[in-house]
Amino acid sequence: MDYKSTLNLPRTDFPMRANLPQREPEILARWDELQLYRCMQEARAGKPRFVLHDGPPYANGHIHIGHTLNKVLKDVIVKYRTMAGWQAPYVPGWDCHGLPIELQVEKELGRAKKEAMPKVEVRKRCRAYAEKFVGVQRQEFKRLGVLGDWERPYLTMDFAYEAEEVRVLGRCIDKGLLYRGKKPVLWCPSCATALAEAEVEYEDVESPSVFVAYRLVDPPPALAAAGEVSAVIWTTTPWTLPASLAVAVHPAHEYVVLRAGSRALLVAAALAPALAETLGLEPPALARVKGRDLEGRRARHPWIEREVPIVLADYVTVESGTGLVHTAPGHGQEDYQTGQKYGLDVLAPVDARGRFTDAVPEWAGQQVFAANPAIVEHLRAVGALVGARRFGHSYPHCWRCKSPVIFRATEQWFIGMERGGGLRAAALREIDRVTWVPQWGRERIVGMIATRPDWCVSRQRDWGVPIVALFCEGCGEPLVSSALCEHVAAIFEREGADAWFAREPDELAPPGSSCAACGGTRFRRETDILDVWFDSGVSWAAVVNQRPELGGHADLYLEGSDQHRGWFHSALLTSVAVTGAAPYDTVLTHGFTLDGAGRKMSKSLGNTIEPQEVIKKQGAELLRLWVAAEDYREDQRVSDEILGQQVDTYRRLRNTARFLLSNLFDFDAARDAVPYERLPSLERWALHRTAQLVQRVRDAYERYEFHVVYHALNNFCSVDLSALYLDVRKDALYCERADAPVRRAAQTVLAEILDALVRVMAPILSFTAEEIWGHLPAANRPPSVFLADFPADRPEWTAKALAAEYDRLLQVRAAVTKALEDARREGTVKQATEARAVLRAAGELDALLRARSAELLELCMLADLVIDPTAATAPSPVLDGLGVRIEPAPGEKCARCWIVRPLGADAAHPSLCERCSGVLA
Repeated sequence: MDYKSTLNLPRTDFPMRANLPQREPEILARWDELQLYRCMQEARAGKPRFVLHDGPPYANGHIHIGHTLNKVLKDVIVKYRTMAGWQAPYVPGWDCHGLPIELQVEKELGRAKKEAMPKVEVRKRCRAYAEKFVGVQRQEFKRLGVLGDWERPYLTMDFAYEAEEVRVLGRCIDKGLLYRGKKPVLWCPSCATALAEAEVEYEDVESPSVFVAYRLVDPPPALAAAGEVSAVIWTTTPWTLPASLAVAVHPAHEYVVLRAGSRALLVAAALAPALAETLGLEPPALARVKGRDLEGRRARHPWIEREVPIVLADYVTVESGTGLVHTAPGHGQEDYQTGQKYGLDVLAPVDARGRFTDAVPEWAGQQVFAANPAIVEHLRAVGALVGARRFGHSYPHCWRCKSPVIFRATEQWFIGMERGGGLRAAALREIDRVTWVPQWGRERIVGMIATRPDWCVSRQRDWGVPIVALFCEGCGEPLVSSALCEHVAAIFEREGADAWFAREPDELAPPGSSCAACGGTRFRRETDILDVWFDSGVSWAAVVNQRPELGGHADLYLEGSDQHRGWFHSALLTSVAVTGAAPYDTVLTHGFTLDGAGRKMSKSLGNTIEPQEVIKKQGAELLRLWVAAEDYREDQRVSDEILGQQVDTYRRLRNTARFLLSNLFDFDAARDAVPYERLPSLERWALHRTAQLVQRVRDAYERYEFHVVYHALNNFCSVDLSALYLDVRKDALYCERADAPVRRAAQTVLAEILDALVRVMAPILSFTAEEIWGHLPAANRPPSVFLADFPADRPEWTAKALAAEYDRLLQVRAAVTKALEDARREGTVKQATEARAVLRAAGELDALLRARSAELLELCMLADLVIDPTAATAPSPVLDGLGVRIEPAPGEKCARCWIVRPLGADAAHPSLCERCSGVLA
């Protein structure tokens, strides 16, 4: 007889092969058909609200692996919160203004054609470019399985957004925060615009460094005996010397005069030994003086007919250089502050393209970096060069065009950090109210806010929201006010920010406007635009406060660690400036993506991973699993090999779910479920472990520790289920009578485990969870797993005493397994189902073995088990106090269950054991 046909072999339509690249788009289409996001919001209407406010990616190019990390993290949080009973709306957004888009348009048109084109036409082309990539990225984010209000995202170029941004600017004006001034800012000569610190990245470069003599005109008495003395400064930017207006020293440092050939040179005493070879210094010291005693003395500029004062500055160090610093207030923030203290001019003889103006006749028209060698030679020719060498150091570069930047003083608009009642102090107070995950995020942003200069918010470009300011045609005084901003905002709501450049200036001013200084009524417009960080920074006002479903409050901001100086920073300053409070309660930070070797990804290195290619070959689910696999708060590595490891994990999780489904083909919970109190102890232990899994995973989701979820799921499926519970229960599931109590009990537990498993994995493995959900019995099941609840806590499943007993039994199982391995090696038995284990123990362990002998026989999957305190056994190296002997079990291999047992209890089935013949009977 073919006994195979009498077994309850697994059956399911759930495929073993995931075939994700084909199946995922089908699931996405079904979500669209269901209008799943809308259904999720409706299902949670009236529930407590949780708002993760989306930091807008830039609408330029296809998404990369960093976008994938960011958006999947957000999606996991939103889905978990929804399933956990919150109303968790997610409104995705895009940052649409700014230089990268404008440069792309300039590249397509050519710079000359673009500069000759009306601003409105340039802006029209920029808008079209941004719209194109909003569409591209929207589809790519959706393909990752990210659910949100994709039909109604927010765009920083939306008319309503631009209008609200101008209103926030107006409120900053009301607070007295906005002012116009000439001071040095980071400037990109290539892009011809001011930059924020967040728009700068640092690269290692080699620069010409020079030691330059400034001859003292009126040395202090302490230096009189040394004769003619020259103060020596050191700089790595020779091009700033034409704007040099002072020499700074530290008041507390000691300075010495040393002979160098025919010269007497003044340097910091602490640096003299290090400078001896470079400058040819010869001891002994001719004179000594404290820095404070040099204040107010004058020195001759190296080649310009200009006397410069010696000034005091605390930032002068003796870590490098000479301990004296030439001061150019137009080319450095600290220099500027010193210049303001001493009444120095703010000189910056460099144009927008980084070329010297006619104020520097020797090199007028030359780009400043290109002029460096000529300046060094000029210093040599005039006898002011004391020493020169190449110097490697970190230098700021524009993050967009990658060109080196300069500090350049120009007329710009600023938000004052000490204005409006103290913006800096208020922001620092709010930082302490916010929860920062990880905690070092707080220290990072505190350091940035505490030391940052006033915020330069003006940019000299075309594509952005204009700074709403008019200038009197008569006297040139600016007109800025909240009334002007409100008037313009009303226009922007109808026509967008293009109206600023399309309308006549008189149309932009509120009726009856006049110049406060001279009474003039004719104006010209400001052509600068707002810093794009101001654009995105005010999204709390333009989106969170405007979209009713967001409720005017953001619980969470989540972005990469670079946003402490970017979006987190600008959002904090704009919100504190206007409302007095931070715009978020919690800030979550993720790291960067690196290749498998820990290197930064770069197309030039060829080590990038394109998410589109991964999706095409293996599916988005693999990327979602990768995001959850490691602690994202650190930099996260990704490579083909690392993704390959996730394939194994994914296969294990999928196959576990498939096994559970396939053994429920004839199970109807309403008819067949076994009450908890009638479940065997192994089933109650399995439910205890399931309850622990749910609690651990819930806690991990709440703490945003998704790697804990990943490892908990993986361990539960591979250890608790595959290697233990499911392995043990295969015999009962396959070989017992279909409606046998032990089989129905096991199926009851399988159904409970599967129901919990599919829900806890859904935020991460969204496609697979949805696919599993579609194969569950349809009774009382919502059409999507994301319309179901996260598993509830099941305290009735907690069985601590039983779990403690099973911990001990599993130790015995491990000891038996080790003995079986030895017996297989020795040829005593081939497998557990033909083995008898003879166990010897005493005391508490012996009592446990006797009380749980039936469970232990199942756990060890043996043919037979004997507990004999007098038996000859070998002590187990695994468990102290236990003796184990493995021997062949009596009987023969059953033709149906393949376990060695006595056969022939039923003459009709002589090759079957008593259990199997009873099933057939």
